[in-house]
Amino acid sequence: MNTPILEMKNITKKFGSVTALNGVNLEVFPGEIRGLIGENGSGKSTISSIAAGMQKAISGQMLYEGNAWEPESMIDALNKGIGMVVQESGTITGITVAENIFLAEMKKFKKGLLVDRKRLYEDADRALSNIGITSISGRDMMDSLSFQERKLVEIAKVILKKPRILLIDETSTALSHDGRQIMYGIMKKMKEEGGSVIFISHDLEEIMEVCDTLTVLRDGNLIRTFAKEEFDENLIRTSMIGRELEGDYYRPDFNCSFLDEEAIVVKNLCFYDKLKNVSLTLHRGEILGIGGLADCGMHELGEAIFGALKPESGAVISPRGRHIKSPHNAMTDKIGYVSKDRDRKSLCLEASIKDNIAVAGMNIFKSGAGLITRSAERKYVDEQIDALRVKCSGRDQVVAQLSGGNKQKVVFGKWIGCGSEILILDCPTRGVDIGVKQAMYQLMSKLKSEGKAILMISEELPELIGMSDRVLIMKNGEITGEFKRSKDLSESDIIGCMI
Repeated sequence: MNTPILEMKNITKKFGSVTALNGVNLEVFPGEIRGLIGENGSGKSTISSIAAGMQKAISGQMLYEGNAWEPESMIDALNKGIGMVVQESGTITGITVAENIFLAEMKKFKKGLLVDRKRLYEDADRALSNIGITSISGRDMMDSLSFQERKLVEIAKVILKKPRILLIDETSTALSHDGRQIMYGIMKKMKEEGGSVIFISHDLEEIMEVCDTLTVLRDGNLIRTFAKEEFDENLIRTSMIGRELEGDYYRPDFNCSFLDEEAIVVKNLCFYDKLKNVSLTLHRGEILGIGGLADCGMHELGEAIFGALKPESGAVISPRGRHIKSPHNAMTDKIGYVSKDRDRKSLCLEASIKDNIAVAGMNIFKSGAGLITRSAERKYVDEQIDALRVKCSGRDQVVAQLSGGNKQKVVFGKWIGCGSEILILDCPTRGVDIGVKQAMYQLMSKLKSEGKAILMISEELPELIGMSDRVLIMKNGEITGEFKRSKDLSESDIIGCMI
């Protein structure tokens, strides 16, 4: 039998009073793609980050290639053979792509007191090209790249070091079809060359397709490891959540129903080549889905409607007749925005859950004299934590310590708590597990029934079809198709307008 390339024995980790890992044992073998799956907060990211040197376990032992494994940092781990692509942002803004790729190695490009930038950029371009990326240059500033492009840079940075073990944490949800194919190709090559991949994903269909084995974690405990021949969708799902899913997943009705009252009117929005005379109307009590391929303009549209992106021309008009030109305008008119780039644009990671939720609701819990009392603030925040079932040690826990799904619940709590009447949701279920997805879909249906207006931007066609009253498809900055809710609407009907 093969000797494990990585052994993790009785790994335990706590965040405050919350046990993230409870004596977990995990073995990974050469030439294996090992899937990790479980609900948010199950411990998947935690055990991967411990293996990759991001954080330390409280107790337990690790062996890599038969030797004690105690990396001092992620850089140390990568240099010694284990690299990780993290779930959210693993790059640094304000510097170039090349500087990100060679962040810890800039000394080798020094010529006296100067940096040989020509060689730096050439080496970065070569690193990108080696994994099939030609649309990004080493000279590009990270701030100019999309979320997907930043993830590709991160992948190139890790692969440059030729790790024997590659850990991929929920990265596929940030990538387009082409980006995913690049990632799958890297995984396949590593397997063929005797390396190993630990692959975390909430997409059960994806993980069953690409993985050789699948380990299920739940509440910090290892529940079961499935061999390829044992893969069974219902059994894996039940192992993940410890119960059968109850209630509907997507909306059970097939009625395209909403109020006549307009919530948002978008008129002829233009923003360089991203938005070309885009017009639409969102109604009260409507879930309006926006879909398309990468770079179609849908994410820029969400930012423009919230006032976070200033269009070259056109207008976004609120129910009060106000032209939305800034997030302050939007919030004043009870518009909330959940960004796809959750960690950078929707949360302050180093702040507490309390501060993240309370920041948008001060007008709700302040006293008549305009004073904010701690007791009123705590009550307001606790109501959102309880309503959304945020798994945490308490309101004062730092958001950075939460799982992806619980981070997303905090973002929802921020906007729902302050009474938002209109919600712009950009990839609202990205990086969350099936149980949290169902809860979010049920919440969206509830908000719709209350007359709230939801504009849902999504890269997942089943989600768009399953939840939307209408679906608008974008391509090259333009709306190319509109589809009304129907039990006969299929993905094939929509795809033609996307390609």
